[in-house]
Amino acid sequence: MIVTIDNVTELAWGKMDNLLPAIIQDSATGAVLMQGFMNIEALTKTLNTEKATFFSRSKQRLWMKGESSGNTLDVMQVLADCDRDCLLIAVNPNGPTCHLNTTSCFPEEQLSQQNFLSHLERFVDKRANDPIEESYTARLLSRGTNKVAQKVGEEGVEVVIAALAETKDDFLGECADLFYHTLVLLKDQKIELSEVMEVLQTRHQKK
Repeated sequence: MIVTIDNVTELAWGKMDNLLPAIIQDSATGAVLMQGFMNIEALTKTLNTEKATFFSRSKQRLWMKGESSGNTLDVMQVLADCDRDCLLIAVNPNGPTCHLNTTSCFPEEQLSQQNFLSHLERFVDKRANDPIEESYTARLLSRGTNKVAQKVGEEGVEVVIAALAETKDDFLGECADLFYHTLVLLKDQKIELSEVMEVLQTRHQKK
């Protein structure tokens, strides 16, 4: 876990009766999942256990998200804002975050185009375990690496052809097919999209 808070006691606890709002964000998609409150004990436990733990104002006690449902939040990063009176916590959710069994507590929260690939990656991961007669993704993965890689190659050629001789809509469709099948190949190779993003980020920083 990456943590950028060196000393939790130096945060601005006095502003809100020793509580700080904590915004919970999906580390992969960037979607806002929920907002809770933490006191020093809750934040300390969060850092020590790497499971998001809050202070319940109604129950007046600490509670770990998912302690009843099992839908815990694995903490990846904890940041404080410039005034040190608000927390932004990136997590990997283990199931729906909201008690209404939805992904986010904010029903209007929509994935942006930039982070939809991460959402699609999770879709591929789920489809991989579906019956092959019902899921194209599961069926393709069941055929092995050679077939999956071959499909990516075919889609790559179709992207080139569409760029040179077909319409914009054809080109966009072929690009979408290539992105999707590349995610399937990453799944076959047991590689996460974040690993590819890390390579791109490293190359960008070098420049």
